[in-house]
Amino acid sequence: MATTEQLAFLLKAFNGAQAAQHVYPAMAACEAALESTWGTSELAIRANNLFGQKQATRPIYGTLMLPTKEFINSEWVTEDAYWVTFPLIADCFTARMDTLERLAPTYPHYALALEAKTPEEYVTEVSLSWSTDPNRAANCIDIYHAHLSVLSAS
Repeated sequence: MATTEQLAFLLKAFNGAQAAQHVYPAMAACEAALESTWGTSELAIRANNLFGQKQATRPIYGTLMLPTKEFINSEWVTEDAYWVTFPLIADCFTARMDTLERLAPTYPHYALALEAKTPEEYVTEVSLSWSTDPNRAANCIDIYHAHLSVLSAS
């Protein structure tokens, strides 16, 4: 079970996802928990960037350079990347939805995620294109099921 701090982060992320009208906000909060190590990653702390969103060619928000690990050719490699810095957590979720909607015509898994009938279907589809981690969807689903009662009570 999650610590008090982790649960506080999960509820904060859930509220940010709801404010941004993110699809399946409870699952989005669980994604954020996984991606940001429950809000303790340097990227989350310094940039309110909970999904590892890299900077675009025409930045709307600020930029932060930090190393990242990517699963490439069946192994984890570390490389530097430029990340978006968000003023608020809700801005991070808004940008995430904007990205999914904008890229849905190009990435079929994003389109399927946005049309998903369940949170599990959503995260399974989105994870196929969002992350290089082959276990991302299963890990998000585990967090979701372990904390659904807390998220449902919000």
